[in-house]
Amino acid sequence: MTEGYEVVVIGGGAAGLSGALMLARARRSVLVIDGGSPRNAPADGVHGLLARDGMPPAELLARGRDEVRRYGGHLVEGEVDTVTRDGEGFTVALADGRRVRAGRLLVATGLVDELPELPGLRDRWGRDVVHCPYCHGWEVRDRPIGVLATGPLSVHQALLFGQWSDDVLFLRHTAPPLTDEQAEQLTARGVTVVEGEIASVEVVEDRLAGVRLRDGRLVAREVLVAGPRMVARAGFLAALGLRAVAHPSGAGEHVPADPMGRTDVPGVWVAGNVTDPAAQVGAAAAAGALAAAAINGDLVAEETRRAVEARRRDVFSAETEARVSELVAGDRRHGLG
Repeated sequence: MTEGYEVVVIGGGAAGLSGALMLARARRSVLVIDGGSPRNAPADGVHGLLARDGMPPAELLARGRDEVRRYGGHLVEGEVDTVTRDGEGFTVALADGRRVRAGRLLVATGLVDELPELPGLRDRWGRDVVHCPYCHGWEVRDRPIGVLATGPLSVHQALLFGQWSDDVLFLRHTAPPLTDEQAEQLTARGVTVVEGEIASVEVVEDRLAGVRLRDGRLVAREVLVAGPRMVARAGFLAALGLRAVAHPSGAGEHVPADPMGRTDVPGVWVAGNVTDPAAQVGAAAAAGALAAAAINGDLVAEETRRAVEARRRDVFSAETEARVSELVAGDRRHGLG
């Protein structure tokens, strides 16, 4: 790493790499710091991404890194520990002691999926335990699906997955009782409600077999839908006064920003799941590019302001020098020099 960059991108997923690509193509000095733990790593493929549907996540990111390097961008592996204000820019401190200065920051660190504490659930995450119908619905179509009630969006998930399968159960687990309206909606869509607390996830020969209830019953299912609590990876921004807050959906937390990704802290932008928990890969990449364009525009505005100030100083100096020369010449003509 060099001593400083115009822009440091924290996070090397779709949003971060897309932003870095845009900035590198804008001839900005840009560094991407990547912790190497993408949210979608357990998935077999990226879906719903035009012209790249089904591509393994690792391959997509490897291609993105190559493209950033092609335009002169720099990439390093590492975990960011803290970010502090340094004059008009920032100092980014990594956990291993490395430090780098940034004129602007693009934070694209994504989020962490906090799953219910059920034995066996985490091991199946991204395989036959899923959360998004648009990411996984086609792959689990027409199979027996169980929706684990984990939060305010669980009923919505059950109604959505009914688009891909006629065999959907709503596993209420420890969630509050359904409202009359929710119960009516599920019944109308052919979704059966199963009462009883779940004790564990049952797996047979590396395949999900169902869930075991506390009373011993086995509810056979081939797919389990579990809505995680989505937590933004943003703790390192605390020194700047920038913290994640509750997301309006109730599904977790995020770092608020305007439509271009600009946060309340001057010089800091965010993109991807760190600010929009529901963003798929394509939306995250688009947000990264949008934020990068805003950052470049902000840098151009600053450079223009400085150029105007420098020009005014030069013009003032030239005018002052000419005036002094004129006065000296006048004094000499009058015999005062």
